[in-house]
Amino acid sequence: MTDSFPHLFSPLTIGPLTVKNRVFSTGHMTMMIDGGVPNDDFVAYHEARAAGGAGLIITEAARIHSSTVSSGQAINGANDNCITAYAKTADAVHAHGCAIFGQLSHGGRSAYGTNDGTRAVAYAPSSTPDERFHNQPRAMTTAMARELIEGYGNTAKRMAVAGLDGVEILASHGSLPAQFLNPRLNFRDDEFGGSFDGRLRFLRDLIDNARAKIGEGTVLGMRISGDEMSHDGLTPDLVVEVIAALDDDGVLDYVNVIAGTMSDLAGSVHVVPPMAIETGYVAPFAATVKACVSMPVFVAGRINQPQIAEQILSSDQADMCGMTRAMIADPKMASKAQAGRLDDIRACIGCNQACIGHMQTGYPISCIQHPETGRERTFGVRQPAPVARKVMVVGAGPAGMKAAAVAAERGHDVTLYETTARLGGQTLLAQQLPGRAEFGGIITNLTRELELAGVRVVTNTAVDRALIDKEAPQAVIVATGARPRHPYIEGADEAHVVDAWQVLTDAANVGASVVIADWRCDWVGLGLAEKLARNGCQVRLAVNGTTPGESIQQYVRTNWVGTLHKLGVEIIPYSRVYGVDTDTVYLQHTASGEAVLCEGVDTLVTALGHEPDTTLEKALQDFDSEVHVIGDCLAPRTVEEAVLEGLRAGTSV
Repeated sequence: MTDSFPHLFSPLTIGPLTVKNRVFSTGHMTMMIDGGVPNDDFVAYHEARAAGGAGLIITEAARIHSSTVSSGQAINGANDNCITAYAKTADAVHAHGCAIFGQLSHGGRSAYGTNDGTRAVAYAPSSTPDERFHNQPRAMTTAMARELIEGYGNTAKRMAVAGLDGVEILASHGSLPAQFLNPRLNFRDDEFGGSFDGRLRFLRDLIDNARAKIGEGTVLGMRISGDEMSHDGLTPDLVVEVIAALDDDGVLDYVNVIAGTMSDLAGSVHVVPPMAIETGYVAPFAATVKACVSMPVFVAGRINQPQIAEQILSSDQADMCGMTRAMIADPKMASKAQAGRLDDIRACIGCNQACIGHMQTGYPISCIQHPETGRERTFGVRQPAPVARKVMVVGAGPAGMKAAAVAAERGHDVTLYETTARLGGQTLLAQQLPGRAEFGGIITNLTRELELAGVRVVTNTAVDRALIDKEAPQAVIVATGARPRHPYIEGADEAHVVDAWQVLTDAANVGASVVIADWRCDWVGLGLAEKLARNGCQVRLAVNGTTPGESIQQYVRTNWVGTLHKLGVEIIPYSRVYGVDTDTVYLQHTASGEAVLCEGVDTLVTALGHEPDTTLEKALQDFDSEVHVIGDCLAPRTVEEAVLEGLRAGTSV
């Protein structure tokens, strides 16, 4: 079915290499590293994407020198210990006809980790601080700059020795080469500063050094942010000038463009742009670059569907499309698209929860929709059930849907019951939040999994012990979810108090002046604040935490907080609600214990968590067959835990 995607599934020649199609996985940290060396989970993770039809995989940034430190485990490319693991990964990926590159990195002033609990020295072109990690870097000497140039080349050579097909220099996201290029950050007076050519010299010299050490038979490319989206970042005009100059040099085989920087909050949103950012939004810059260079141009940035990638390629905006999160959500995305199975693709929704969200908390990356990601060696191959059994799954939220699909795929006779007319549970509410419509894709994707697995679905049916006894299943999976928590609030009977669910379903009238009591500190309070502010309300968001959205991934949070600031929402941190009357909400500061009064209030909106629905679980306490309790009825959490528990239950039943 390549007729539907004639550009996406056509080969591309990159220097000495021809790749089979235009789908690639960009370099991204997996947290599947032990002691600076990729582990077996790393190999399995990348092999799954290669087996799923990707044309090229670029592995995550390898540190080229001991002077760069980042949080969590990163590949140490500064010694030979990495070679064997790279070779093992290359063999696994090559077995599926997929090419593989490594990536070279130094963070410069963006040092954000530690080796022993103490803060490392950050080295940069000049002593220019950043806003995100609050480093005051040390300006490196000329000798150190030359030592790092050698480090780039030496690490590149190790990758070539390991059998990788290519090497990518990371000059994107405010990394060290970008800092040398930037006249707002580079104030050097030696050979690596001053004029445009002086600021370009560090990057030019490291490119030449890497080429000399890997030879002409290995691809050499560069990744760079076309716009760092930052107050002191690289601008598109300067980046185009840099790329054009390097293209004239004729040493690079390709350029890979993206957006954003790690060095400040606004720019960091574009490192892994969330669903609020438009799909394919970097492509116009890639087109500008492509018009002025002869080498192939790669692009990434919210390209989550093959149709989007095909449009970018067919309009000659780029030559290759990075679809990293698309393949985190569905490792087989490329092969499904090539076979014309578009409805079977599990589309990425840009939630950032388990991919970059896991990485930033020090855990291997995964996907809330596809928890098999990052767990390939445990759940990567669905094992048939030894004996087919009759299974009832009660509750068609994400937990129940996943459990039913997995159990049926393994060969069980599965029926999924839902009390209401629609599948999806609380996801139906979540997609009503501003900018979160794409979140509803979870329902679409899980519904398709149910269809493919042959699950029988029964809606508008409340399940009790009597029905279970009548149906006589050999296993029951309880996924009955949760309800809004309504703790006692003094004065609530006399005031206008509504909960988040009522607001999202338009079941309550909300006054002109609103206080949102946000115990959850997640997307619910942020989304309610945006929704009501856009409806013309004066909104005060009182969060029981240090900042709104503190429990969600930081790029999602940062982008949303910026939106609320533009809308004039007042944020009150460190706040718990304890009372309300007809026009005042009474808060207590969670650190000082002092009262905080919000006066002139028409409506208090509560987002105070959920209580599990344990009715059916209790009714099954003496049930003599297998029972599993999963998702919010076990303990209210997020979609990620619900789907993972669904996977585990469907696998074990």
